[in-house]
Amino acid sequence: MSASLSCTSLSFAWPDGTPVLTGLDIAFGPGRTGLVGANGSGKSTLLKLMAGELTPSGGVVRTAGEIGHLPQNVTLDTALRVDQALGIARRRAALRAIEAGDASEEHFETVGDDWDVEERALAALGELGLGHIGLDRTVGEVSGGESVLLRLAALLLRRPDVLLLDEPTNNLDLYARRRLYAAVSAWPGTLVVVSHDRELLELVDQIADLRAGQVTWYGGNFSAYEEALAVEQEAAGRMVRVAEADLRKQKRELADAHVKLSRRKRYGQKMYDTKREPRAVMKQRRRTAQESAGKHRIMHEEKLAEARERLDEAVEAVREDDEIRVELPYTAVPPGRTVLTLRNLELAYGARVRGGLDVHGPERVALLGRNGAGKTTLLRTVAGELAPVSGEAEVHVPLRFLPQRLDVLDGGLSIAENVARLAPGATENVIRARLARFLFRGARAGQKAATLSGGERFRATLAALMLAEPAPQLLLLDEPTNNLDMASVRRLTAALESYEGALLVAGHDVPFLESIGITRWLLLEGGELKETTREAIVELA
Repeated sequence: MSASLSCTSLSFAWPDGTPVLTGLDIAFGPGRTGLVGANGSGKSTLLKLMAGELTPSGGVVRTAGEIGHLPQNVTLDTALRVDQALGIARRRAALRAIEAGDASEEHFETVGDDWDVEERALAALGELGLGHIGLDRTVGEVSGGESVLLRLAALLLRRPDVLLLDEPTNNLDLYARRRLYAAVSAWPGTLVVVSHDRELLELVDQIADLRAGQVTWYGGNFSAYEEALAVEQEAAGRMVRVAEADLRKQKRELADAHVKLSRRKRYGQKMYDTKREPRAVMKQRRRTAQESAGKHRIMHEEKLAEARERLDEAVEAVREDDEIRVELPYTAVPPGRTVLTLRNLELAYGARVRGGLDVHGPERVALLGRNGAGKTTLLRTVAGELAPVSGEAEVHVPLRFLPQRLDVLDGGLSIAENVARLAPGATENVIRARLARFLFRGARAGQKAATLSGGERFRATLAALMLAEPAPQLLLLDEPTNNLDMASVRRLTAALESYEGALLVAGHDVPFLESIGITRWLLLEGGELKETTREAIVELA
């Protein structure tokens, strides 16, 4: 039987009663499916429900075959050896024992038919660019991006029938992304991937669009989905215009019906008052005229109600996805002013900046390099979170740091309380007005940070940093597009385009970096920070 996965009448709500999914029906068969939708629509929750990591409040999940799940936030015990993280430690130990002459039956049972497990493990690591790691090193020695690939390698070794990937390219460098794309392209079974990475979504066979708790299917990859959606939205816009015209027409006809009814009432009363015909005849005529006009009015009122209903349905089909409105504070920096100085800097984990590096005025600097090269370490050193081994990193203006792990927020506090913690001088009205621009309106501002999705957490963190005092003239961003839906990436891009301070952005999303007007490209490679070009970066990938 081929691998498959289906959900029937699936429902889920958070412990505080906030609904996420209600009565969802969806099924996945062989092939690659891209699951898309706005932040907070329930994509990650759906994957966890299908993987059995969450219990639905209603409905059932049925599976045919083994399921493997790569979550959005990969956390591995840093003390684990690589072979333990891959799930092959016991088989390796049994093989070693057999090779040493121990013929105990339990060792043979442990190995089973998997005599080449070590070779397969090394091959899987090599395919994902992790051949240099080895099986005896510890997880604590690998970078965040490498730990994602390590978890993926473990899944590939298990060979599950159904593979669920949640934002798998988050934190991956350009080289690692290429290897992930190759692994997805070659996947033989059922694969469901949640991602905002366009290049990855171009590799899928179909798109499942999760919106307002329901799924709409589109054949083909992401480009085909966008084209189909554009056609749908154009047609939906036309239907709205037709429905609006019909509504105006029905309002006019209803008004005419009221006028006619008034005229007939006045005419009937006039005839009655002048007594030109027998009273019984005049009463009957007046009653007949009023009934006729009343029926006419009721008919038009019903038509008007139907026209309103058609307009509501037409408007509902038009997508007006809310987007964050990031209005950054006034943070202009004169072009000649030095905002950051690095001098003979040696970082905590080995990378260094030889000589000096200065960032001036409103420069926009991209920081690239392979996973584990030290980009996050450099940003944390500049932000003052890590002390350098030697040398200096001096910041001359107010700065704010948006970290990759989004650990600025206290999960036990509400969104509004988190913002107030970083901006004690801001009034509650100011805080709530700013949060509304980040789509946390009304009661949503009181939602606990721990219950937020990845994209919602990003929005809340960004709002907190932008409201923090003093306003930043240097922004440090570490992989800022991770966890964001495409609408939010567009809005973030627009906000950063209007930002008048200096930017230092670590990332691997070259199209995003180009869209925010990067003026300098820095590459951390071989433990050294050096100037490079956009063309050189693309060639390295």
